[in-house]
Amino acid sequence: MRAVLTLYFLSFFHWDENLSTAVYHAFSALCYFTPVIGAIMADSWLGKYNDHLPLHCVCCWPSDKVSRCHSIPGQPGSSCVLSMVGLFLIALGTGGIKPCVSAFGGDQFEEEHTSERSKFFSIFYLSINAGSLISTFVTPVLRGDVKCFGEDCYALAFGVPAALMVLALVVFIAGSGLYRKTPPQGNVLLEVCKCIGFAIKNRLKNRSREIPKRDHWLDWASEKYSKQLIGEVKMVTRVLFLFIPLPMFWALFDQQGSRWTLQATKMNADFGIYVLQPDQMQFLNPLLILVFIPIFDLGLYPLINMCKLNFTPIRKMATGMILAGLAFGLAAVIEVKINETDMPRLVPKESLIRVLNLAKNPVQVTIQDKDLFQQPVESFQNPAEYSKLILNGEQQSLHFTLQHQGLTLAFNYTVKEKSVYSLIVFAAEGSLSSHLITDLEAKPENGLAAVRFINGLSQDVNLTVDSNKFIAVQKNYSASEYSLLERDIYNNGKCITETGEFPLELGLLDFGASYTVVITNISGGAVEIWKSEDIKANNVHMAWQLPQYLLISAGEVMFSITGLAFSYSQSPASMKSVLQAGWLLTVAVGNTFVLIVAEAAPMAQWAEFVLFTVLLFAVCIIFSIMGYFYVSVDPEDLEEKEEKRETSSRGNMIGLVTQKTKL
Repeated sequence: MRAVLTLYFLSFFHWDENLSTAVYHAFSALCYFTPVIGAIMADSWLGKYNDHLPLHCVCCWPSDKVSRCHSIPGQPGSSCVLSMVGLFLIALGTGGIKPCVSAFGGDQFEEEHTSERSKFFSIFYLSINAGSLISTFVTPVLRGDVKCFGEDCYALAFGVPAALMVLALVVFIAGSGLYRKTPPQGNVLLEVCKCIGFAIKNRLKNRSREIPKRDHWLDWASEKYSKQLIGEVKMVTRVLFLFIPLPMFWALFDQQGSRWTLQATKMNADFGIYVLQPDQMQFLNPLLILVFIPIFDLGLYPLINMCKLNFTPIRKMATGMILAGLAFGLAAVIEVKINETDMPRLVPKESLIRVLNLAKNPVQVTIQDKDLFQQPVESFQNPAEYSKLILNGEQQSLHFTLQHQGLTLAFNYTVKEKSVYSLIVFAAEGSLSSHLITDLEAKPENGLAAVRFINGLSQDVNLTVDSNKFIAVQKNYSASEYSLLERDIYNNGKCITETGEFPLELGLLDFGASYTVVITNISGGAVEIWKSEDIKANNVHMAWQLPQYLLISAGEVMFSITGLAFSYSQSPASMKSVLQAGWLLTVAVGNTFVLIVAEAAPMAQWAEFVLFTVLLFAVCIIFSIMGYFYVSVDPEDLEEKEEKRETSSRGNMIGLVTQKTKL
């Protein structure tokens, strides 16, 4: 569902990119925070099955709510409230599913069936990535290739996952009688939190210098908790300390669904045989993960070991951070290239203007006190770049002079700041006339094309561009409003006038471009047009995002899988769920950091990419230093030493008692 979420905010609610990004990452952060609560509920009160079942229902209902609230056209206000409620409930529902489903599957196996359990987890991980691969490819197709009320069909994009969740719930309940349902046995995460809280509280109470110091700050919990629990908490806190820099990686990684998708909307998505939707590029990540895991495990890592290189887990994770940083560096370079076709950003007291000469002869245009248009503008000359107008206030009345075949004509127009204009010059009653019309100030969003029409005929026209676009344009060089269209070749249009119906061929309307189409004449049963490109089309191909997806996917394999395996190897068996909670919280904190940057410090997109690159490199250095001083341990060895120490202590006590008896 997240694959289309950013574009849903952008297109349906008409939020800006920063707000859409912030809400997307707020939702993502909540989805990774609620599993901690869900795990506590499952282990302490409900059990994994009973926790999974109602929260699965919670997840189904809001998915359907989001789909139905979008299906009400023209009511974005009420839909916004319903959508936010739906997203909150989905985050709550995933909190019950995410921590329980894999553990519940593992509970179905006896302890002696370790190989079968391992196969189950392999199939489970494969299923997750296969589902992610299919959904990130198909859901954007449901959104973009199917139309609802003449717009992208978000109702279908949200409704199909909702229906599949209901189907999954039915299948899950159908097997209820076959499951082993382990009763809740208490949650170790709560015990760990209570132990840490008591140690801190007890230490603050005993700050007197007369009280002897203890070897470790957690030893202050010994009055209430066992030495075994305190020792295990010590091992866990060492690993959790290493988790502190990790959120920065997730801050970059999860922007695939927000900033990278928004970047894709400003690129050329035509791959020849198929035109990708901008939110479909996300399917590369799960696809590359499925490809990279066997390559790394069976090829790269054994090769490094053969070269006698000590590629420790800490170094693997640091390398993953570096790869993610490089991916964002590439994203920044691509963003700079994309911006070359953008309209310039206007500041107060600035406007842009150009001249479209639709007369038969060259025209010299002069603007009062402005040194613009030094050369005459040729008839139907493709317009050059926009020229910048400096005004003396928020708006200014300017005097325009047109010189044409010895005639001098004057016109006055009011120009506003931060606006873009076209001066239309045309022949009228043996002389010249003009219109000053407003142009688009920025590229059309989501890779759409914008087109408007100027009717140069002496009769009104009704235009049909495709089956959904009907445009009426009055006579004598009147201009229509801009219409937004999907990128396509439009050669099946119609032009209806008082004298008949004629075919209208516009040709290719490309990604992100803006066009002005002038209807000049009707001859030989066809409409003659002149088409100019107001804003250049997206000329950076979407394939240039492939290297950054390769880098960040390779970084995920080296960072995420290695990090989980390393943290599990460094903690006792009873503390695995604590580390799972800590790992999920690093993802939540990373997403929270992105929404803070998006809302609190808005900046040019390329600069934001550079900022995240620099921050991740800095964090990577800190993490490497922390890892350098970290000493790996084997929890089983520590437990054996603790048992021997306790046994030895008990033996000495027995000896003392025996000796006293003899005396």
